[in-house]
Amino acid sequence: MKKLIFTACMALFFSTISAQNDYIVKTSNSNKSTQMQLVEEDDELLESLGVEQDYIVQNFKYYSLCDWEEGMRFMVIPEKYDLVVKTFTDVATGKLVNNMPLKYHVMVYKGHHKSLDGRDRLDFYCETNRKNYYFEIPLISFDDYCYEKNGVPTLAYLGDVDIARDKLMGRTLYTKTKFYRIDVDYNSDDYRDVIVDEDMEVKVIAIGVGTRNFPVKIIVEDRHGNEFYQNVAISKTNLGMRKEDFEDNDNTKYLFAGSFEVVEDVMAINNYNYRTFIGKIIHTKYPTKILNETTRKVQSIPRLTGYQIESITPHKTDDKATIRLKNTILGSYFTADMILDVNLAENQEDYFGYIFAPGPGKRIETTEGSRAMIRAGHVGVGFSEDEVMMAAGEPDNVQNGENGIYTWIFNRSNNKLLYVEFNGSGSVARTYTGDAPGTKKEKKKKKKVIIPITLTTVK
Repeated sequence: MKKLIFTACMALFFSTISAQNDYIVKTSNSNKSTQMQLVEEDDELLESLGVEQDYIVQNFKYYSLCDWEEGMRFMVIPEKYDLVVKTFTDVATGKLVNNMPLKYHVMVYKGHHKSLDGRDRLDFYCETNRKNYYFEIPLISFDDYCYEKNGVPTLAYLGDVDIARDKLMGRTLYTKTKFYRIDVDYNSDDYRDVIVDEDMEVKVIAIGVGTRNFPVKIIVEDRHGNEFYQNVAISKTNLGMRKEDFEDNDNTKYLFAGSFEVVEDVMAINNYNYRTFIGKIIHTKYPTKILNETTRKVQSIPRLTGYQIESITPHKTDDKATIRLKNTILGSYFTADMILDVNLAENQEDYFGYIFAPGPGKRIETTEGSRAMIRAGHVGVGFSEDEVMMAAGEPDNVQNGENGIYTWIFNRSNNKLLYVEFNGSGSVARTYTGDAPGTKKEKKKKKKVIIPITLTTVK
């Protein structure tokens, strides 16, 4: 009976703390569409991730323990191991304390000192219960301990959470993996795995604390009102993980750039510094239309297409500049007349920094044969979705059929439509053209000619 009462009291205690703490955020899962699939487990490995986005490096500073500054704030988030091994000592009593009663408490770093017995200690003030604690470094000196990139167990760095709230709340992101989570209820840390569409536009609706290893919990909402989240590492401060830990493909999605892409204007080109951007690698943030120099036609370009800037030539007669781009996969050339200075752009679609962002585009595997067709703007049987979009852009319409068959429809010139039919495995099965609705010419009906026949009776 006493055990039941204790358990109930502890549950109420943590519920009260989390309810009062705005760093604890949960998903609301009352609205689910078929676009989100609940899963129990999925062992599928993610593709390896390249260099993280410049956005992260510019906005989230990594702090080695050697460089911790007084006033840095952390939250106690114990994991299973921390329920057995105690982390903090109460300065007033000189005794080690259990981690669970400190769960969700905010610890403020107050520097480090050497005790009378020569042991190095890290000092903390708890904002939640207004007590002082220290973490004693085991066996070695402070300098040796921080040099090895160690940290303090249980502590999730709140600096990343605060910066993420300032930089990302309300922003549009794109999903970079299929694997996310939803909360089971508010008063526990239980969750369910979900699968969502990759490269899907979502909006950040809440940011809070996650875990020590992945301290920033980002909750997003898709256009159907579905909410899901990911706990991600951003600056990697006090993660307790090393670089090789992220080489495990299962952990890749817990890097910010493994789960989300930021849509941001950072292409600050103007008529004075444009030469410094020549040779830079960029990619499309949004679908756009630019001139293909090979076909001499304006081509629809999907988002995440990578280019190298070959030249920028400002116009003398207007505010635009001609930008020549080389596709990083095909090697083909494109040109676009766009405005470099955001202050001169009446329409955001005309502004270079709105359409393009720094960094490589989406990795796409192609064959030499398909690349030749793509350069000419043709779609071939066996093409993947990515190859079709490289050749024809994003579809204007999609028709879903039976047995996993679906068709992309593209508007062509002269009121023609291009139909690209995919089989159940996502490869092009056939292509054909047709007239747009309302423009099909009626065929002239041929008049029937009746020829009289004379019957002869054979005796």
